[in-house]
Amino acid sequence: MADFDSGVTMLKPAANNPATRPSLTETLIASVNAKTAEANALLKDTSLEFGNNAVTFANSFGAEDMVLTDIIIKNKLAIEIFSLDTGRLPPETYDLMSKTEKHYNTKLNVYFPQADKIGFYVKTNGINAFYERIDLRKSCCHIRKVEPLQRALKGKKAWITGMRAAQATTRTSLPVREFDESNQLEKFNPLSNWSEQEVWAYIRLHEVPYNKLHDQFYPSIGCAPCTRAVAMGEDIRAGRWWWEDPNNKECGLHVKK
Repeated sequence: MADFDSGVTMLKPAANNPATRPSLTETLIASVNAKTAEANALLKDTSLEFGNNAVTFANSFGAEDMVLTDIIIKNKLAIEIFSLDTGRLPPETYDLMSKTEKHYNTKLNVYFPQADKIGFYVKTNGINAFYERIDLRKSCCHIRKVEPLQRALKGKKAWITGMRAAQATTRTSLPVREFDESNQLEKFNPLSNWSEQEVWAYIRLHEVPYNKLHDQFYPSIGCAPCTRAVAMGEDIRAGRWWWEDPNNKECGLHVKK
């Protein structure tokens, strides 16, 4: 059973996270502009290479994904945008989903887990069984995330993610382009070499909507029960599945065979 008294001081909701408001120096702005041009070029080339309706972008409404959403929509790229609603997202994430549709005058494709599988899992294991054992946590992630992702990717030739190499120990060698063996299609990570500071500089420069939990020291946001705020100096992924080994903390969406 997980120990929920992790010893980390939970910060007040009104806390002002300095990481979300970097100093916009000339050097930082120049770096962001250069990397934005690179990302835009990669996304454009990808849509041209695979054709219309063949490339899709998985938007989980994290800061990185909002940067890519802004680039894709503002540049009118032929890339579909979809999201996974696990059924246990924080209210702030649902608020951002609504705000994103209004801000960009668009409608997102949302995929949900299969109700019968959720019902069986809860009846068999309990509503919060994912805290008890890693296999139960991974099973929950598979039902709520992996299987809906597989449906979202069906018939596609390539998909885009907002992953960065600096986000976690499991992502340190993250390439910009790779073949996704699990889903049997090409996978692109346009922000692989971006820093957290560059991500937030883009958001501030372009007035991109973002999840307000980021201001409350939630650098990485997933399902509400499996996400907490981090303390100053903690790793940015420390708030995800904090009761598990940091070297293996993935939900299954990006695990290689």
